[in-house]
Amino acid sequence: MRIARFSIDGNVAFGAVEGEGTVESGGLVLDIIKGIPYTDFELSGTKVPLSKVRLLPPVLPNKVVAIGRNYAEHAKELGNEVPEVPVAFFKPTTSVIGPGDAIEYPSFSSELHHEAELAVVIGRMCREVPRERVKDVIFGYTCANDVTARDVQKREAQWARAKGFDTSCPLGPWVETDLDPSDLALQATVNGEQRQLGRTSDMIRSIEDLVVHITEAMTLLPGDVILTGTPAGVGPLTVGDEVAVTIEGIGTLTNKVIKRG
Repeated sequence: MRIARFSIDGNVAFGAVEGEGTVESGGLVLDIIKGIPYTDFELSGTKVPLSKVRLLPPVLPNKVVAIGRNYAEHAKELGNEVPEVPVAFFKPTTSVIGPGDAIEYPSFSSELHHEAELAVVIGRMCREVPRERVKDVIFGYTCANDVTARDVQKREAQWARAKGFDTSCPLGPWVETDLDPSDLALQATVNGEQRQLGRTSDMIRSIEDLVVHITEAMTLLPGDVILTGTPAGVGPLTVGDEVAVTIEGIGTLTNKVIKRG
């Protein structure tokens, strides 16, 4: 099931996405969900065309835990070794934006990069999750763009500013709850030109590895997000660019880069 979060007439709700098509092409409707989708929920039967609503980030995470250098070719292209243990960092909630929202080019950077990633959405509070129970704590999956100020990342030991600035974490367009994430194609395009193309099967550490590793240290809450790393092909973004992340079985997340005003 595809679960979207949206606003209409000043109200925010979740809905199940039904029909065939894309956000841009139309043909999709939303069956409004009663309550929130992390627990057992009912569909209201009240349906609205997706074209009549504004899609929001599909979740509002308490935290986004991101993993760096989880694809060998990406580590290589930036001159890095594959780390012995997963490299984890945070992106704050203020970095999260939704489909169609603008990525604001930060004033303190002159080298902004896209990073297409599969995002894992947590469905229940969990800590110290054993490997065999990882699937039980996952709500679903969505597209993410770990937008990075690469020049700042190179000169600052901590990545908080380079990867945590406002609008640096686009998520969407919705959460797909029924998906095998082990071997999905993911790509990034800029102005329609392909930049990144990889498969989730190329991850160094699997989703199970990452959930176990992260929850050894911290409690994850419903709606929290794990970014699983990016394949090779990262590259620059400039003001005016339209960047799209597409993941097989989920859909496409599109955002435009604007000058921070």
